[in-house]
Amino acid sequence: MLSVTFKASTRSLRFASTAGHSLRSAVGLRQFHGSLKSQEHYLNADEKTFEKVALNPANEKAVLVDFYAEWCNPCKMISPLLEKLTSDETVKTGSGRSLDLVTVDTDSEFDLATKYKVRALPTVIAFKDGQKVDQFVGALNEDGIRQFIAKL
Repeated sequence: MLSVTFKASTRSLRFASTAGHSLRSAVGLRQFHGSLKSQEHYLNADEKTFEKVALNPANEKAVLVDFYAEWCNPCKMISPLLEKLTSDETVKTGSGRSLDLVTVDTDSEFDLATKYKVRALPTVIAFKDGQKVDQFVGALNEDGIRQFIAKL
């Protein structure tokens, strides 16, 4: 009889083999499936976070950057829609990429908003592979945002 013991975590699993038959102990094997969260939200990002996420050429996800202000009513309508859609694992770009969301408060990150020529709110800019690829200005409804994402 051949006997082998494996240590997995804090449990020992014992397998025995006799005459070509394999017997598993009563403890059994436990399989763990782990995956990285496919979407991330970076709310109220500063310029450093923006650059790390949106301008990262190694980022395999598309990044939606929502430039907003607390006093902007259309921003208050679109922000929850963006959070909802970017949290939904079934929502992908037309090229099949997952989405990250970065929100930037234009009142506290004025220089960043100026750099990207944000002239009206809300402004949503899409980045892929660290490059700006598209944008829209104004509050779109959910279907309009889905169409925008599908084009990416």
